[in-house]
Amino acid sequence: MKRSWMKMFGIVFVTALTCSPAWSSIPPQPGVINYVEGQAAIGGQPLNSSSAGNAQLAPGQSLTTESGKAEILLTPGAFLRLAEHGSVQMVSPGLANTVLTLNKGRALVEADQVYATTDIRINEGGSSIHLLKPGLYDFDADRGQIRVFAGQVEVQVGSRNIQVKKDHELSLSTTGKLKAVKFDEKAFEDSFYQWSSLRSSYLAGANMDAARRYAGNAVGSYSSPGWYGAGWYWDPGFAAYTFLPADGMFYSPFGWGFYSPWVVFGGPYFGYGRYGHFGPGYHAPYAAHGFVGRAYGGGAAGSFRGGGFGGGFARGGGGRR
Repeated sequence: MKRSWMKMFGIVFVTALTCSPAWSSIPPQPGVINYVEGQAAIGGQPLNSSSAGNAQLAPGQSLTTESGKAEILLTPGAFLRLAEHGSVQMVSPGLANTVLTLNKGRALVEADQVYATTDIRINEGGSSIHLLKPGLYDFDADRGQIRVFAGQVEVQVGSRNIQVKKDHELSLSTTGKLKAVKFDEKAFEDSFYQWSSLRSSYLAGANMDAARRYAGNAVGSYSSPGWYGAGWYWDPGFAAYTFLPADGMFYSPFGWGFYSPWVVFGGPYFGYGRYGHFGPGYHAPYAAHGFVGRAYGGGAAGSFRGGGFGGGFARGGGGRR
């Protein structure tokens, strides 16, 4: 069935990278602080709850945590969360080339969407880890470990490129030939993992709130002022940026749903009245029609396809629980 709003997806949204939400002073881009809990600082300057959306890691600067945790934005749909007693340095904050170095402690990267036109890399212990797919990635600089709960990465160590897939880990401190091996996921679903899952649930709630704000008020209308396609959007109710897809809905690796405004607009019809948590085997009642268009919110002006975590179009199942 054709819809008038589909015509809008052929537009290149040139304002996406320059339009700042009314409630936050820094435009959404890699390195922006999205949440702080406890003791954290940038270059020795303490951060607090009001730093969300108002502080940013510049190239060469480090985010450090003591008895605290922090969350920063990467490319649209990807978050890095730093555990207690950690340090991560910004190398390149470009949307097409986002690079950070984890120097101390542990970090989780939740990548609900990874664009073909962007390059997300996390450096650790002399290696460079390239995120190839949406997923959930665990980095431990103190132990020299890289763990893939979901997704796939390519680890560059010297002249070698090592693929690490779902349910596998790579230990950089291993003597001899480096090789990815299976690991027990449950053994690493600790308090930091659970905290990251909780943050994902909050951002799913913020997504629903923001998506409703940008949904049109009239039948057949797609958007309201301020909408520029897929990207980060500030939600004042949750005091954080959240991710809005351009089309359909996504599942985070934790199983939370992220909706586009048009899906939320059709919520009563399609059965999407609120954000939810979906476990394995769940199948959404409606499969969104795919669309390929251009939106600067996803990095460079490359093609974007709306759909669910793991590549499906809102068909469900993406959740880990």
